[in-house]
Amino acid sequence: MGLTALQQNGQGLGAVRVGEYRGATTATSFGDPHKEWAQLNTACGVYDLGFRAKVSITGGDRVRWLNGMVTNNIRDLADGHGVYAFLLNPQGHILGDLYAYNRGHCITVDTDRSQVEKVLATFDHYIIMDDVEVKNLSDALTALGIAGPTAHSVLQKAGIQFPELQPLQLHDIQCDCDCGCLTCTIVRGDSAAGESYEIWLAPEHVRPLWKALVAAGAPPVGFEALELHRIVSGVPLYGVDIRERDLPQETEQARALNFNKGCYIGQEIVERIRSRGTVHRKFTGFVLKGAAQIAAGAKIVTAEKEVGEVTSVADLEIAGEAKTLVLGYIRRDAGTPGREVSIGGAPAIVAQLPFDLTHLAQESAREEAHLERHRA
Repeated sequence: MGLTALQQNGQGLGAVRVGEYRGATTATSFGDPHKEWAQLNTACGVYDLGFRAKVSITGGDRVRWLNGMVTNNIRDLADGHGVYAFLLNPQGHILGDLYAYNRGHCITVDTDRSQVEKVLATFDHYIIMDDVEVKNLSDALTALGIAGPTAHSVLQKAGIQFPELQPLQLHDIQCDCDCGCLTCTIVRGDSAAGESYEIWLAPEHVRPLWKALVAAGAPPVGFEALELHRIVSGVPLYGVDIRERDLPQETEQARALNFNKGCYIGQEIVERIRSRGTVHRKFTGFVLKGAAQIAAGAKIVTAEKEVGEVTSVADLEIAGEAKTLVLGYIRRDAGTPGREVSIGGAPAIVAQLPFDLTHLAQESAREEAHLERHRA
C-alpha cells in the first residue's frame, strides 16, 4: 500500500507512527490517540484523507448509467450535491460503498483506496454500449479533512472562505491561505457526530495546506483517533463492519437506499426485503463497563444463545470511567436498546447509534455518586 500524498516526503509532519489504513499508508498517531479524539469532540482536528480515491465519470449517459449501478438516486441529484450509496451484486450483496457527487460536467465518485480496484472493475464490466468514460483520479487529487465544533472558524482563519453548505454539498473555492493552489473544492461531511469538511486539491499543494490549517489552530489527528470517532459516531466501515455477505438493510444505512429511483443492480433483492418488512439481523451498538478485552469476531450471547457478532471495538474513558463501545450485528428480536447481553463473557447493554456520550457521562457520574454514598 503506497504512501498518501501528504506522507510522501513526510518529514516535519510530526507523526509518531505511520501504518496502513483503508488502502494507503498514513499517520497512525501524533501522540495520544485519545487526546486527538477529544480534540475532534471539543475543538477540531485536521487529518489526512489521502486514503480516499476519486473517480471521474463523464459521457452523455453518465447519469442514467450510474443511476442503474448504485442503490441511491443519481438521476435527481442536484448540481454540487452528493449522496452515499452501495454497489451491489445481482444477489443484493454489498460489493462496496461510495459517495457520488454531481459536478455538472461529470460525476465524481469517492471511495476508499482499498475498494477502488473492485469498484473500477465492476464499473468496467457494466459499460457495454453506453456513452460513459471512467477515469481514476486518485494520483491527481488528494484531500484533507477537518472536523469538530470549531472547524468552520479555523478554516476561515486559515483563509478558506465558503458559503454555508448542506451535508454532502461541495463548492469550488479560491484559497487565500498560502498553500499555492489556485482553486480547490470544499465538501461538507455527513457525519452524525457533528460538523466536518473535506478539502480536495492537487497533491503538490497538500503539505502547505496542512501546515496552514495546523497554524490556524487545528491540531493533527491520526487514523487511530479517526477510528475512535467513527465508532462513537456509529458509522460502519466497509471491509470491517460491512462485508460482501451483508445485505443493505442489515447495515441500518437507510441513507444509502432510495426506493423511487428505478432499476439498479441488486434492486430486486432490496425491494423483496422491503416488501417482506424486515431482515433477521441489524447493525447496532453495545456498551460495556471497563476496558474489556473484546475483539472483532467476538460472539454476542443472550439466554445462552448466540445472537450476534462484534465488528469494531473502541476503548474510551468517559467522565473518568473506562468504557468499551462496540459495533456489531445482532438478531432483531434480541436487539432492543437497553437490553442486557453478554459479549466475550462480559455484560453489555444494547445501545442506539450514534452513541450518546452525554448520557454515558451522566450514567458514569450517577454510578460514581452511588459508590461514594455506599463508601460513606
